[in-house]
Amino acid sequence: MTRRSRDSGQAFAIYITVVASLLVLAFLYFAVGQASASRNEAQSAADAAALAAAQDARDQLGLEGLGEKLLDPDFWEDFFNGDGVKVGFACAEAGRFAAQNGANVVDLDGDGDAGCDRLGLPEDGFTIEVRAKEPVGKSLLPGTENEYAEATATAVIEPRCKFEKTGEGKKARGKLVCDDDKDWELGDKPGIDLPGPEDLFAVHLDD
Repeated sequence: MTRRSRDSGQAFAIYITVVASLLVLAFLYFAVGQASASRNEAQSAADAAALAAAQDARDQLGLEGLGEKLLDPDFWEDFFNGDGVKVGFACAEAGRFAAQNGANVVDLDGDGDAGCDRLGLPEDGFTIEVRAKEPVGKSLLPGTENEYAEATATAVIEPRCKFEKTGEGKKARGKLVCDDDKDWELGDKPGIDLPGPEDLFAVHLDD
């Protein structure tokens, strides 16, 4: 074998090694990207589910048919603390939105809340834990075909108003003073022209 033939053979072997290494790196980058995309999708599902739970809880806090109770300061304290919210309904809504985004609400931390946990006062809202329905997928990274992306999100419900009582006795009045500079006068007929839940509470993801 001539020197030229030996050099050509060595160069070809180096070429094959370099190409193989580049292919391995490409597959690894693809696997990492695939896992990152799965995590992002799971986080989007968790965000949507948490917002859905908080918005459902907020929408349960309507004022229709409450009459004279609307002039009672004690009522408003309980109301703005979220008394009367049916947590099961809110969690069911979280599950529905998670499913629409390719995930299931599950208890990731093992604390028995089934993946839907209502926050305690002074901050109201919901923390939702989800797991993707589909695994990350097969790749050069061993075990990814059996791994499922997981994520957690919290949505907060914040009162936008406070109750102020005016007058005494039969002339008792009240009004809601809200952060958008709009006041709601309750007056003699407090059931007229009431604000909606979206006027009374803001919902947002906890940063």
